[in-house]
Amino acid sequence: MVSLQDLTRISDYEWEIPRSFRQDMQVPVRIFATKRLLEKVMDDKSLEQAVNSATLPGLVGHVLVMPDMHQGYGFPIGGVAATRYPDGVISPGGIGYDINCGVRLLSSQISCDQAKPYLNDLASALNQFCPSGVGTKGSLRMNEKTLDQVCREGSRWALKEGYASEMDVRRTEESGCLDGADPTKVSAHAKERGRPQMGTLGAGNHFIEVDVVDQIFEAQAAQIMGLEEGNLVVQIHCGSRGFGHQICTDYVEEFQKAVRRYNIQLPDRELVCAPLSSPEGQSYLGAMRSAANYAFANRQVLAHNARLAFEQVFAGKVKNWHLSQVYDIAHNMGKIETHNIEGKPMKVCVHRKGATRAFGPGAPGLPPEYQVIGQPVLVPGSMGTASWVLVGTETSMQRSFGSTCHGAGRVMSRHKAKASVRGDKLRQDLEADGIHVRAGSNAGLAEEAPQAYKDVDAVVETVVGAQIARKVVRLRPVAVIKG
Repeated sequence: MVSLQDLTRISDYEWEIPRSFRQDMQVPVRIFATKRLLEKVMDDKSLEQAVNSATLPGLVGHVLVMPDMHQGYGFPIGGVAATRYPDGVISPGGIGYDINCGVRLLSSQISCDQAKPYLNDLASALNQFCPSGVGTKGSLRMNEKTLDQVCREGSRWALKEGYASEMDVRRTEESGCLDGADPTKVSAHAKERGRPQMGTLGAGNHFIEVDVVDQIFEAQAAQIMGLEEGNLVVQIHCGSRGFGHQICTDYVEEFQKAVRRYNIQLPDRELVCAPLSSPEGQSYLGAMRSAANYAFANRQVLAHNARLAFEQVFAGKVKNWHLSQVYDIAHNMGKIETHNIEGKPMKVCVHRKGATRAFGPGAPGLPPEYQVIGQPVLVPGSMGTASWVLVGTETSMQRSFGSTCHGAGRVMSRHKAKASVRGDKLRQDLEADGIHVRAGSNAGLAEEAPQAYKDVDAVVETVVGAQIARKVVRLRPVAVIKG
């Protein structure tokens, strides 16, 4: 186990586990956290998992851990690691089972005061138009040929089908499509799971949330994003559903054989990996990118359906009910990127698991309107607490592979939360606070109780203090839709 005494304090917001901590570590572990946040993870294995992750072949720089860290599968959630391309490895555990789980933010010109009489109807309409829950099927029916198109085209497929605008696509990470997706590397079982689930939210910590812009910290960035104090916005948090989960399951099993084949020694079998240049590594990249593109399209269809809900509730009642895209960003992804390593540009495979890309001003690939301010970073909190919109910084490019936090981070397992929180009481408390709730079950609601998560404001203060993000606006929830 790793203790606080094993960490070297670099600043109030940064700590390190040196490479000398364990003989098999290839790189040090760098942790962005305050002492108080670190103390909250000492009961789980997230730091031990970070040390284990630092043993993977081909790592460069540091293994990084964000302040919303908690224990995951193999890698800690909140972990970032980069391996040399093409002679490093790729590990599904460093990306996660919900490939391209991410967040989309839509802005409106509707003030909260205007919307207040209709919020209950809006919650019901969003719940109706955006199906949620375990195994839920959507209204779209795709055959395998259409699914393969989604895998290759992502948001561009949604644009062609009338579910997206050009601005939606432009304001999506990678324009909503990773090159190199190969649906022939996806199993028949994964495709069977994925075909009926397009345009669905799922369950767990996935949600649609209506928020009000509560406070603006950087006026220029907020104006460019179309965020005005007092106006409604919509967050959509979900990923690739059963499609991505099955792809991860398939390749974790396949890579158990690959580590033996390539004589890769690992301290934890959950870290299974394969060389990026190997047939197995290339196959996983093709399948993972297919799931990533599926997730971009899924959030796009959900955004289309959220617009239909807004139209149903607000058309004829307010002048402009249209929802405009702010940004869509992934926080479970493996990406081939170029970063400066020891002063030299190097192509690497960046694993981000529960960590958000946070490219600074002028970074290639950002929409023209965001080149000046940096990439929007979307950090949802938990039900009943704030969420944040941040932007990436030049410092994040130098110190964290252009990455920052992705949310509040759990401090309580779902089982413990369900045992200690009454879902019906939580629902009453949220409603009493003016938050309209639609949830599939009280048990599912209890699993995602605010007390099961860290203080998102403290997490954000940490990444801002470490200079790997800047504050733009704080959001406050007024309606929550969950599976």
